[in-house]
Amino acid sequence: MQLYTLSDCMHCHRVRFVLAEKGINVEITEVDNNAKAVDDLAELTPYGDAPTLVDRDIVLYGTSVISEYLDERYPHPPLMPVDPISRARLRLAHYRIKRDWYSLSNEIIAANSSKNPSRPVVRLIRELRESITAADDLFGLSKFMLNDELSLVDCSLVPFFWRLPSLGVNISRNANNVKNYTERLFERPSFRASLTKAEKQLIG
Repeated sequence: MQLYTLSDCMHCHRVRFVLAEKGINVEITEVDNNAKAVDDLAELTPYGDAPTLVDRDIVLYGTSVISEYLDERYPHPPLMPVDPISRARLRLAHYRIKRDWYSLSNEIIAANSSKNPSRPVVRLIRELRESITAADDLFGLSKFMLNDELSLVDCSLVPFFWRLPSLGVNISRNANNVKNYTERLFERPSFRASLTKAEKQLIG
């Protein structure tokens, strides 16, 4: 099994976290400054981007597609609950997080690299921080996001939270549940194992 990944990409990091949590033996190929890997990706997928997973005769791309495949292909430990209602609740929470938080983080990244951003960076940072703070109670309901066990949603959320300081987003003092959640997950051995050298430098 081979994973094509970028050294600092939240979506690639999600897949690496799933692989580490499952303890799957995989060859990690960083695409950055790797002309051969770039050429390989151009032949493997119609989009030529990472993450891309090659497992024997199948080539998969798209973060959620890869993550769900790994969870089904290697069912232990399971990263989604068995019953459909709990799975649907987690998927709905993830949908809202992607729409509300991930989109704002993308705006911040775009604004930081633009001379004329559509909205001031400071305003975007404040909006994201306030939105996360408003959801603090949600992170106090259970050990993990809406679940007693780690799920694919956590594998998506934690790489996102890891990158917030590098975007200038500091969690509010009024978000103790979020802080406890992130600190606990950051110390998880599988998460530490999923970090690239570049990602380790994102946080002190």
